[in-house]
Parts: sequence; C-alpha cells; structure tokens
Amino acid sequence: MSQEQKDFTSVSPSARSLLLMKGYTDIPFARETAALMQGPEVFGLNFDNKDFWFWIRVMHFEARYWSIDQLLKQASIKNILELSSGYSLRCLDLCLKDPAVHCIDTDLSGVVAAKRTLIAQLEADKNVKGKFELLPLNALNEQEFEGIVDHFGKGELSIVNEGLLMYLDIEEKKRLCRIIHAVLKQRGGYWITADVYIRRSAEMQASIPQSKGETTFFEQHNIEGNKFESYLAAGGFFEDQGFEVVHEAVINYQALSAMPHLLKVLPEHVKNNQEPPPKVQATWMLRAV
Repeated sequence: MSQEQKDFTSVSPSARSLLLMKGYTDIPFARETAALMQGPEVFGLNFDNKDFWFWIRVMHFEARYWSIDQLLKQASIKNILELSSGYSLRCLDLCLKDPAVHCIDTDLSGVVAAKRTLIAQLEADKNVKGKFELLPLNALNEQEFEGIVDHFGKGELSIVNEGLLMYLDIEEKKRLCRIIHAVLKQRGGYWITADVYIRRSAEMQASIPQSKGETTFFEQHNIEGNKFESYLAAGGFFEDQGFEVVHEAVINYQALSAMPHLLKVLPEHVKNNQEPPPKVQATWMLRAV
C-alpha cells in the first residue's frame, strides 16, 4: 500500500482514550471535552479503578503535553502547526491567550469533524484573540502538508506533534522527515516532537498491565516495533534525516496535577526504591540543517 493510500483511521480510537485520561488533569479543555465524549471506552480501560498504574499513565500523558508547551515557549515562534493533534485543544488555548499567534490544528478528517462539534458545544472559540484554524491533514501527504503551510504568513514556523511517530514504520518516518525538513529549510523554525519513545524490555512490558483491547491495538499497529531502539539510535535517525537536536524538555513532575493522586496510591516497594524509574520517552526540539 502506498503512503498516499494508507488508511490511518484505525488509529483514531487512541485519541479518544487519551482524551479520557487527560480529563483527569489540568490540561486546558481536557475535562470539558472528555465529559462530552459518549459511548464505551474503546480499549476497555477501567476508569473506576484508579490505581497506581492508572495514575502513572495519566501523569505520563500530562507530562508529555506540557513538554511541548515548554519547548514552544523556548522557541518563541508565533506560527505553529500541530500534526495529528487528536482531541487536544492546544492550538485553541494558545490563540485564546495571544493575539499574535497563528496556530493550525490538524488531524484526519473524522477527528477534525468531531472536534469541531466539541468546540461548538463548549463555545470554546468564542473569545479567540489569535488566528485559529482546524483543518484535516494526512501528515504524510506532501501536497496537503504544503497547502496547509501556505496558510501562514511570512516568518518562522514551529511544527509540533505528540503521539504520531509510533504509528509510522521506518519508511513513513523518513517520508515525514523529508516533508518537515523541506518546510523548515524554506521557512526556518523548529520541529518539536514528543515522540522520541524507546522500546521497552520484555520484562518491562510484562510488568505493566494492559487491557485486551490495548494489547490488540498495540499489536495491530506495531507500536513497540515502531519505537526507537535507544536515544542514541533516535538521535542518529534524526541526524541522518538532516536534523539536529537543539533542546530536550525537562519535566517538573511535582508541578503536575496528577502527582498528588499518584502519591496516594504508591505501592510500598515503589516508595522504598532508590532507583529512578526508567526513561521511556523524551520531547526534542529539532532544527533542519
């Protein structure tokens, strides 16, 4: 199947599950949009059993979200394009706060349509100060991608994503890199990706509980196999595609809204463990060279 024909709509259920978890955090609009979501949880996650592993997941995704905002502030660029945003309203939040920001929020057409409905129900775009756009985009379609970029006026561009690269195989990653590299070489700016995920060991995978739905989803999309072998390998991959790592986000976990909930359910063996937890994800700011 060619890159243009590949159907990524089967990934969309993960965006819904992610939103339901983010609804337990202080991420802008997450609680309100999660409350509007109807129907059963597609992965069979038990939201009534808020145990250690539940809050670990919530904290991870909350940290990942804020890591992008941290690097966006460092970049200080007003033209922002978010790829495969799911049900996140980051772009809308940025445009509510800053009249100078032009942020284009993109995902597959089905997610975009559902998201427009959510925004309308919440009247969330009522007091937008900046320029907010919500548009359909398959990030691997170069023509569509360039058409979206043409919406921006002159100036550097920040391209951001979280939760995309683990759905792409190596050739798809390279294709996305080529598209982004060409755009950034022309305009200047940065690519901020929270998708520097490292493969988990078999022992780690076995220790983390997963629902049957999650396991099936992970296998269907080869999530573990699509991750990087190591941070060194990830750096080498991006370097081979013409990028250099400029910054890495540093998370203040104590500031996360999920942390007090996690501390309440920490098992004794975790409290007494002096070793830091394994680092499985990083958020990098990349520059095209």
